[in-house]
Amino acid sequence: MTRLNLLLLLAVVATALYLVHTQYLSRQLYTELDRSQQEARRLELDHDRLQVEKRAQATPLRVEKLAKEQLQMRTTTPAITQYVRPDGTVIPAVVAPPPAPPAAPAPKPTAARPQR
Repeated sequence: MTRLNLLLLLAVVATALYLVHTQYLSRQLYTELDRSQQEARRLELDHDRLQVEKRAQATPLRVEKLAKEQLQMRTTTPAITQYVRPDGTVIPAVVAPPPAPPAAPAPKPTAARPQR
């Protein structure tokens, strides 16, 4: 009987140690999960912040301002546009004809009025 009691005691102690070890591992995994979730939240906030910054940096007015100031670019007009054919030849720019001077008013035709 003492052997059976000793064997049962060893089984209970081994089970208790295994239970403690399992709980320890469970707590470690839970802590790691919590840290990972916090990191995911932080990264999501950073991503959202960077998306807002990206949208702010890409506004058309800002892009146009940078193009004019830093790249010395200018708005296109037909006078400075060159068109190139597929064979590489340049088509001359189409220049709008100058406005015609105002025409002198034409004399009004006078019709003879019948008299009474």
